[in-house]
Amino acid sequence: MKKVATIILNRNLPDVANRLYEKFQNNDAKETDIFIVESGSSKKNLSKHYTWWANWEDSLEHGLRYPRGFNYALSKLLEEKKFKSYDYYFLVCNDVEFEQKPIIKTLVNEMIKHPRVGILSPCSPLWGEKILLSKNETKYFWYAQFISWFVRREYMEDVMALEKPTYMDFLFDGENFRGYEADIELIIKGYANDWATAITTKVLINENETYLKTRADLMKTDPYDENLRKVLKEGKKWLRTKYGFNSRWTINLYSKFFYDQFFEYYPELSKYKV
Repeated sequence: MKKVATIILNRNLPDVANRLYEKFQNNDAKETDIFIVESGSSKKNLSKHYTWWANWEDSLEHGLRYPRGFNYALSKLLEEKKFKSYDYYFLVCNDVEFEQKPIIKTLVNEMIKHPRVGILSPCSPLWGEKILLSKNETKYFWYAQFISWFVRREYMEDVMALEKPTYMDFLFDGENFRGYEADIELIIKGYANDWATAITTKVLINENETYLKTRADLMKTDPYDENLRKVLKEGKKWLRTKYGFNSRWTINLYSKFFYDQFFEYYPELSKYKV
């Protein structure tokens, strides 16, 4: 049985999703099962490899975005009694490009070396975090941008919805539609339950933002600048409603508190602290 489930989130970019699927199939098929979740794609724009299609009216109109999209895929695996079959989940947005191969085996080996890591994020050469990491290094962070996350199932079981999880609440908070600070919310939940978040340079990635900038109409989403404006406006409202925070810096400080406490409990891991 394969240890890893790779879930690719797609909306109306079948060529992009197909290319990413085939990269995993060609280089990592022995290590992972690969699933594509169609997040409100039109019928004519489905990937030829798709597994699930979120095709109800609201999804087709607005998409699921990554919080609801990955929740939907995970809830389908739970419904199909496959969720516990995997030790790790690789949650990948379709605009991610990987610089090397193999990918999955490298990430699994890193998780084995770091048994208290619940979330492992590949690093981008363009991120500021790269400056804090040398080549082939892994360190623990209190923040990590969500583009592709390698997630331990045991961590998920500690923080996921307990009763009948759905596309609205399996792992991410579906009320946070555009995912504003959704990454840091899960990182906080991890450290609060003794699970660290790490970034590694052993797998490097790039986010191809040209798809959102040049093909937003095909994706049936807002243009790049308009989407960013809505992320901030809607996200700040969600953050204040749920946590009472008026600033993203406040939730970062909240995360940093749990991060520091983690090393109080696990001083032997302090060498991985940034």
